Amino acid sequence: MEALGIRDDYSDGTAASQNTLQLIAFSIDEQIYGVEITTVREIRAWNGATPLPNTREYVRGVINLRGTIVPIFDLRARFGDGKTNPTKNHVVVVMSVGDKWIGILVDAVSDILTVSKDDIHTVPEGNSVDTELLNGIVTHDGRMVGLIDLAAVVSGAKTDA
Repeated sequence: MEALGIRDDYSDGTAASQNTLQLIAFSIDEQIYGVEITTVREIRAWNGATPLPNTREYVRGVINLRGTIVPIFDLRARFGDGKTNPTKNHVVVVMSVGDKWIGILVDAVSDILTVSKDDIHTVPEGNSVDTELLNGIVTHDGRMVGLIDLAAVVSGAKTDA
């Protein structure tokens, strides 16, 4: 099989799956971002959030998701691009970060991507917000996809008031 250019070392799927990541891809304006699919718990339509006092401008508030209080982060605002003016087309991606759940407000969920871990590159220096909030960058179908560092997104969410 090797002579035909077909590699059979992935025939059982284990070697291939150990070197790949599955991502949920979503967009903010024209930018595409992704998070590991294993962190995603639910994707739901934007339905508003209850604001909380003494939080950063990128914290939209909280929602009650079947008895679990989930803070909602506006990813556009977190990247310093101003608050999202949500419509019925916006979605919240609910994810687990450690033992907590968070939601991020995005324009749309676009795809499920499978990428090779070898294709993930470090974030180039330049924009400190991007460097701080991304784990890496991968190219998929000719588009750059920023890999979100969820722990960094939620850090510093409370003010020191």
